[in-house]
Amino acid sequence: MVKRMRSDLGPFSLQKHNHVFVKFAVSFLLVGLAFRFLFWDSFSFSSVVEPPPPLVAKEEVQAPLISFPVQTPDSVDFPGNDSQIFQKVAEKCDLFVGSWIEDLSGPAYTNESCHVIENHQNCMTNGRPDSGYLHWRWKPRDCELPRFNPEKFLDMMINKSWAFIGDSISRNHVQSLLCILSQVEPAVEVYHDEEYRSKIWKFPSHNFTLSVVWTPFLIKAAIFEDMNGVSSSEIQLYLDSLDSKWKEQYKNFDYVVIAGGKWFLKTAIYHENGTVTGCHYCSGNNLTELGFEYAYRKALQLVFDFIGNSDHKATVFLRTTTPDHFENGEWFSGGYCNRTLPFKEGEIDPRDVDKIMRDIELEEFEKNSNRRVDLKLLDTTSLSLLRPDGHPGPYRQSHPFAEGETKVQNDCLHWCLPGPIDSWNDLLMEILDQQQ
Repeated sequence: MVKRMRSDLGPFSLQKHNHVFVKFAVSFLLVGLAFRFLFWDSFSFSSVVEPPPPLVAKEEVQAPLISFPVQTPDSVDFPGNDSQIFQKVAEKCDLFVGSWIEDLSGPAYTNESCHVIENHQNCMTNGRPDSGYLHWRWKPRDCELPRFNPEKFLDMMINKSWAFIGDSISRNHVQSLLCILSQVEPAVEVYHDEEYRSKIWKFPSHNFTLSVVWTPFLIKAAIFEDMNGVSSSEIQLYLDSLDSKWKEQYKNFDYVVIAGGKWFLKTAIYHENGTVTGCHYCSGNNLTELGFEYAYRKALQLVFDFIGNSDHKATVFLRTTTPDHFENGEWFSGGYCNRTLPFKEGEIDPRDVDKIMRDIELEEFEKNSNRRVDLKLLDTTSLSLLRPDGHPGPYRQSHPFAEGETKVQNDCLHWCLPGPIDSWNDLLMEILDQQQ
């Protein structure tokens, strides 16, 4: 037995076993290399070499990258590492791309529980018969958007000051925020201007100040228009001077939401360096038509230059332009908005003027994003475009059809409260949470 075992270990036997072993090793190596080329290289090609598609499909290309960090050594799925992985996934989410989904829980407040809603946004009190528009929430494509937490927000804002700077949409926005916060602590109005367009509120328990500064152009302007929108003369716009109403108060604000847009479409004469340089929509005045885009870009550049050079460092949000949903006319020519459901993504395209304005906003924002300013984007244009059902329409006035009226003026620009604009505050809260 011993001899047989020894003979099995002779030179021929070793050569035989070595040959088998070499064949096995080579086969294993070839299989490994094939697996690497087939799978690893194909993954690398699709995620790196393939050019990015248009903006709408951007997230679909980026999706594989969400799981990619899990394969790297610094984020292997060890126990207790879930929060790190979740954070990396959240960073890939574009809060402003998604869809509106049904939410039977309804809004955070009602028109009865909030007492700061202006009459022309109080759609339910004014007799709007449907309520389906109250039961939708914004859902980003690649993550969840939590509901605004008023308790947490007020705790974050102890001894702070917040301002919304812009036109009547900014006032609409701040009223939404006030309504949500009033479920925890009612605000006390401590100031209003003569026309009740600019206001200041205090939350005494938190020493928190909330303001709205009405400045529809953000820059210096002479406006000859009554409260009904009827003009007696062209607007005079000074493209090299900020509106002092907000400029002088800026040092008092810790957080600022700046927005412009629709007013730049009005007829206006442009002034620079003490002289008239052109106009917009002013045929017959023998002036150069420069277009609203020229003035809007100038205004935003002036705003960003001021903020960037200011010694006061606030957190500044730029909210993008708000689309309207007038159909078959404008507000002055019988236009209406009687839809009762949101659009789905891709069902509607923005109007040319809204696209131009948003492009200017994004370009100027990007130019200033590297300055020593805490500048954040609140891109509400696309998600708001999908909500034609959220406007007062004829219910900007109380029971418009009670007297048998058939022709009434519609508001398809501002938003019902409660309504879709409440989601803008969900976005603000989430952006604040991400920076904590």
